[in-house]
Amino acid sequence: MRDSTLLFLIKKENNKAAEICLAMKKRGFGMGRWNGAGGKCNMGESVENATKRETLEEIGVNVLDMNKVAEITFMFENKPDWNQLVHVYVCEKWGGDPTESEEMRPQWFKIDEIPFKDMWPDDPFWLPQVLEGKKIKARFTFGEEDAILEQVVEVVS
Repeated sequence: MRDSTLLFLIKKENNKAAEICLAMKKRGFGMGRWNGAGGKCNMGESVENATKRETLEEIGVNVLDMNKVAEITFMFENKPDWNQLVHVYVCEKWGGDPTESEEMRPQWFKIDEIPFKDMWPDDPFWLPQVLEGKKIKARFTFGEEDAILEQVVEVVS
């Protein structure tokens, strides 16, 4: 199973997440869905360096500080080559403005306006908890047409 990364830029107000930067995937895996920036780790590349590289490539932002908030195992019953362990981060300090690339089109959303219907179907089960400041360990198994066959989401310390 490969390691992958996912990073969400967040803006806080009164010490709570108020806005999140999501990006519309324009091609490849996850095309047509809102998500954070991220992707595969290159051979010999650390998860942290892959997260920073992918964020710069996809939305033009230099990550200055990031906090790991989740590890999520994704299993695809009919596409085992898609199986992955995703290391999820949030970032409150970055350089530059999120900018559209060939791969992604970033946009800011208020926390209560996150477009879950246009995201991966697992996101509503864990992303709100992460945005509340919880750390998550989860596992999702997908079947045909991205139906969730199995899910386990637990808050960890």
